Amino acid sequence: MTLQRRSFLHSGAALAAAIGAPALAAAWPSRPLKIIIPFAPGGTSDTIARLIAKPLGDLLSATIVIENKTGANGIIGAQATAQATDEHTLLLTDMSSLAISPLVTKDMPYKQSDIKGVTMLAYSPHLLVAHPALAASNIRELVALSKTRAMNVSSAGSGSANHLGVVDIALSTGLKWQHVPFRGGSAALADTAAGNTQLCLNGMLATLPLVQGGRLKVIGVSKRTRTALLPNAPTIADQGVKDFESGTYQGVVVPATMPKAISERLAAALIQVIRSPEMRARLTEAGAEVMTSTPQETSEFLVRENKRWASVIQRAGTQLEGNA
Repeated sequence: MTLQRRSFLHSGAALAAAIGAPALAAAWPSRPLKIIIPFAPGGTSDTIARLIAKPLGDLLSATIVIENKTGANGIIGAQATAQATDEHTLLLTDMSSLAISPLVTKDMPYKQSDIKGVTMLAYSPHLLVAHPALAASNIRELVALSKTRAMNVSSAGSGSANHLGVVDIALSTGLKWQHVPFRGGSAALADTAAGNTQLCLNGMLATLPLVQGGRLKVIGVSKRTRTALLPNAPTIADQGVKDFESGTYQGVVVPATMPKAISERLAAALIQVIRSPEMRARLTEAGAEVMTSTPQETSEFLVRENKRWASVIQRAGTQLEGNA
C-alpha cells in the first residue's frame, strides 16, 4: 500500500470518528444510568448522589439507579466501575480515598489506568467530632486525656482519607489512639454518637446534622479558616497541627474505556446540575461547597492526593492503625 493510500485511509478513519462522536453522545444514554456509591447509605457520597439523581435524570432524559456497593474502603465499588463495559456506569466517591487505595492495598483488583476522571462535584471539610460525654473539648485536652484512657477512633474504613487524617493529627500532637474502621462514614458516625467509640473524623455534610442535634460535639474543623456554619469551632490547624487541611472531595470517575464523547457529555450534565442555584444553596446549607473541574484536572487531583497521603503513610510507619 502506498504512503498516500495509507494517509488517505487514516484521515478517513479520523474523519469518521469525528463525525460519529457527536452522534454517539447524542444517542447516549440509551438505558438506565447507574451511579455506584462505594460506601453505605447516609454518607457524603450517598447524600450527594441522591441530591443530583433527579435533576441529572431529567437533564439526560434517563432513569438514574443508585447502587451502594460497599467494602474494602471503596475498592469493591471502584472495581465494579473500572470493569464495567456498558458505558452507563459511573462512580461517585470520595476522591482522596480513591487516590489512597493503591497505597494501602497490596493486591489491587484494578489499575488506576482502568478509570478516568470526569469532574469534581463538591468539597466539605472534615469535622473532628467526639461523643458529648467525652471530657475533652479541644485537641490539647484530647491529647492529655488519651494518655489516661482508651481513645478509639471510628472512620469510613482503613486507608480512607478520614483515617489518614487522624494519623496525621496523631503524628503532629502525640495523640494516643486506636483505629476502628467501618464500611462508610455514616456507620462510623453512628458508632461514635452511640458512645462506642470516642472520636470520628468525617465530612461535614454528613456530620453536621448530628452536631446540630446534640449527638456529637466538634473538636476541630479541617479547613484553614473557620466555617460560617460553626463559627465557634476552631480549626485543627489553629490547635497546633500546622497547615492541616483535609476534607471530603467528591467527584466522578468512569471506566477508561468509556468513549470521550460520552464522558464529556456526562461531565457537562453533572456540572450543569451541581452548579444550579438550587444545588449550590442546598450544599452550602449543609456545609459543602460546589467544586467542579475538567476531566484532566480531575485525574490530576488524584495524582496530587496520592503523593500527599503517601508522605503521611511513610511518616506513620507501623502506627497506621493506632499507637495506644
